[in-house]
Amino acid sequence: MTDQHNAGAGANDAGWNLDNSYARLPQSFYTRMKPAPVRAPQLSVLNDPVAAALGLDADALRTETGVAVFAGNEIPEGAAPLAQAYAGNQFGYFNMLGDGRALLIGEQITPQGERFDIQLKGSGATPYSRNGDGRAALGPMLREHIISEAMHAFGIPTTRSLAVVTTGQSIIRESELPGAILTRVAASHLRVGTFQFAAAKGNVDELRELADYTIERHYPELAGAENSYLGLLQGVIKRQAKLISQWMLVGFIHGVMNTDNMTISGETIDYGPCAFMDAYSLSTVFSSIDREGRYAYGNQPKMAVWNLARFAETLLSLLHKDEEQAVKLAEEELGKFAELYHGHWLAGMRAKLGLFGEEAADETLIEDLLRMMQQQGADYTNTFRALTFNRLDEIVMSCSSDFAQWLERWQARLGRQQESPEAVQQLMRSCNPAVIPRNHRLEEALAAAEQRGDYSVMEQLLAVLANPFAHTPEQEAYAQLPEQGGRPYRTYCGT
Repeated sequence: MTDQHNAGAGANDAGWNLDNSYARLPQSFYTRMKPAPVRAPQLSVLNDPVAAALGLDADALRTETGVAVFAGNEIPEGAAPLAQAYAGNQFGYFNMLGDGRALLIGEQITPQGERFDIQLKGSGATPYSRNGDGRAALGPMLREHIISEAMHAFGIPTTRSLAVVTTGQSIIRESELPGAILTRVAASHLRVGTFQFAAAKGNVDELRELADYTIERHYPELAGAENSYLGLLQGVIKRQAKLISQWMLVGFIHGVMNTDNMTISGETIDYGPCAFMDAYSLSTVFSSIDREGRYAYGNQPKMAVWNLARFAETLLSLLHKDEEQAVKLAEEELGKFAELYHGHWLAGMRAKLGLFGEEAADETLIEDLLRMMQQQGADYTNTFRALTFNRLDEIVMSCSSDFAQWLERWQARLGRQQESPEAVQQLMRSCNPAVIPRNHRLEEALAAAEQRGDYSVMEQLLAVLANPFAHTPEQEAYAQLPEQGGRPYRTYCGT
């Protein structure tokens, strides 16, 4: 085992260039601590493109010293590891929380001057672990790696995975599982829950310091604005409205949209009980604990504005000295979410159907298709894929009279626009993925890695997901649906 927490010369050969601006916030926002060492770390996955973007040397990261950094056994020069404190509404219930199994080791400054959090997930217990062991299993860490890479390939803002290492130690969940640590890269880990934590403490000065820090880091255009805190609220609402529309357009279901899982930067974060939808249904739920469907696919826009309302509440003391006026300002901004979201979603759906320009009846055309898809249990991704390539026999409702009438309306709409059929198909190809991380394919890849140490299945899956809009012959097999039968697919929290 490498010498624990040794910041030797080898650690920085990889190109680490770390700052720690979050650690300059009031100490109540974090607890300084070092990762717990692990017995025998081995590299499972290294994301070379992410390493290059961060200004890191992939070959150096593959060395024993590089792997020791990912395991938390060695701390690179300039790092100041800490566990962040935050709060959160978990399924509606407020709790004081924090990084229970993760440590922010620092912020990498790239050669382009960009700043990214480097976080070790599964690095051991912290003061916020709430009796948990602070560790993570290999399967869920690989799962986050795969899905976050797919989201990035879709063009959806997301945290990224730099590496996954096994620890050489087992963890106990429902059974004994191989332990692992994921190195997560994010624009930041500032959350709605971070602001809830500050507001709950009742220290307005610390809340203002957090808001100023957030503006400087993510919304620098607000510097010198008449009311920069109102601008912050506006900015977060705009980013989240676009983000949630992007989720909906690809059939992504986050699964646990608690306020501690909504970032201020507008990135998707925390790939626990998430999945991509097969058969289209607004009520689709993947989380094993979401028995009431709070975070079902169709509820995601509503839950986003609910979370944003909690964010707005934390800013009231900064928005205006008069509380009544502050509430009015917040409500006005929150009231804009629906229109912002709907505009992004409608534009995206028009593109998925090859529609240029706007017609008043477009939304009815879209809603009628989705209604038929829900009634017939049509696969969301493959239906749009079939429409893209005029493979109508692959659509489950293709023999119905309702679909025939819809098809006539759609083709008439296409005929009224000036763009050529080739331009229409190109638009649809660029918006309708050939593949998504199908649940059965994901589980196949994870089982091979966990049970046999075979990463080739995962590598093949990542290869076809790297350009989901390529529509290559190699992607055909990955578009196939799972065999019928078996229990509904579920994913789990806290693994």
